[in-house]
Amino acid sequence: MLTNQKSIYYFRLFLDIILLIISFVLAASISQSVDILLSRTYMFVLLAILIFVWYFFSNVIGFYEDFYSRDFSYQFINIIKNISTQFISIIVFIFFVKEDLFTRNFIIIYSVLLFAFVSIRIELVKFFLIKIGGSKKNKRNLLIVGTGEAAKNFSELINDREDFGFKFTGFITFEKQLEANQVLGTVDNLSDLIVKHQIEVVVIALASNDSVIISRIFNICNKHAVRVHIIPDYINLFPSKYSIAMIGNIPIITLRREPLSEAHWRLIKRSTDVFLAIFGIVFILSWLFPIIYILNKFFSPGPVLFIQDRIGTNNEIFKCYKFRTMHYKSGLEDKFLPTVEGDKRVTKLGSFLRKSNLDELPQLINVLKGEMSIVGPRPHPISFHNVYTQMVEEIKLRGWVKPGITGWAQVHGYRGDVLDFEENKKRTKKRIEHDIWYIENWSIWLDIQIILLTIWQMLKRDTKAV
Repeated sequence: MLTNQKSIYYFRLFLDIILLIISFVLAASISQSVDILLSRTYMFVLLAILIFVWYFFSNVIGFYEDFYSRDFSYQFINIIKNISTQFISIIVFIFFVKEDLFTRNFIIIYSVLLFAFVSIRIELVKFFLIKIGGSKKNKRNLLIVGTGEAAKNFSELINDREDFGFKFTGFITFEKQLEANQVLGTVDNLSDLIVKHQIEVVVIALASNDSVIISRIFNICNKHAVRVHIIPDYINLFPSKYSIAMIGNIPIITLRREPLSEAHWRLIKRSTDVFLAIFGIVFILSWLFPIIYILNKFFSPGPVLFIQDRIGTNNEIFKCYKFRTMHYKSGLEDKFLPTVEGDKRVTKLGSFLRKSNLDELPQLINVLKGEMSIVGPRPHPISFHNVYTQMVEEIKLRGWVKPGITGWAQVHGYRGDVLDFEENKKRTKKRIEHDIWYIENWSIWLDIQIILLTIWQMLKRDTKAV
């Protein structure tokens, strides 16, 4: 919506907090009693914590962003995410205060009630907004200045979404060209058109950035107390994840959204990486390393580790560790030669390690050193990177984040290369697209999803590796 966005946000947030409090009190009353709840005042500290967690985490995952217009499947996942943080918060609190009454029954009842109440609230608010916004008496007449792609796309959106509360009246142009459908006139007779059609909102979607024309339109609208909004016509050139912010009093459009450009998210991701790397090294690599070392002596004498220069953060070179999967000194390590099915360079043990993804486990050391992350775009060998650079112009965008042991592209099957140049070019573009999508859409939940998918594919030995 062009108006009331904040009001609707606060309205939904307020309702959910009320429902949270109701769920809390009802769960406590059912599992024990109101008297016991009132006698344990620290439980109201828990309630305050749960309200804060709900508010904070809702904003983190965009719980209230145009939520009423989304499919319930999408809403369901977000509700589960929010309920999960509530569930964990209660468990942690109960553990520290050593609560002995409000335990399992309370947690389950609270979670179920909150899920049910919020789900019902979403559907009711959605119905209410569509009912109010779609009624004829509440619709506001809207005029679009411009006939370009952005203008047409916006008119289609207004016509499709009655809940926005606008009635699309027509287009006007700043030149004398009336051949376009639904064009009512030009900027010269904008003032008359506003009066004639009782226009309440004007949206400027001009391909021209002429400040004189825009200023003229703005002055006419001010004269008639008409609200004005601007859609830059070049918005179609932007990636889907752009953001708008203010630096001082100057609006700045950032063309790519980067969650990991924020220090607090980098800290959270780094903390998770260090924890998982230590866990993996202590409980997996510590016993797996000597086993693979011994097996290597039988299948292919030589070092157990393969250490190779690869492209990392900000396109800087670092030493990447892997279990060696090819015969020692094949002479082709620094050349662009994709590994194919039945490749004679790969040892029997190496074939197993590659298909199970276990060959990547030594990169936990790279993670601990801060050169890599558990999840991120896979680091390219220099020779491969040079070839990929000729295929995909945006490849250097991958350097905005740390490379990962596994990534969004890999769990979608884009792992490795093929010999056919054209086919490999298509695969490489798809892989880079997935990497950039990951950078723009990163969240801790996405990392967890990728890790679980990777483990599942490893168990099935369906990693698409050869």
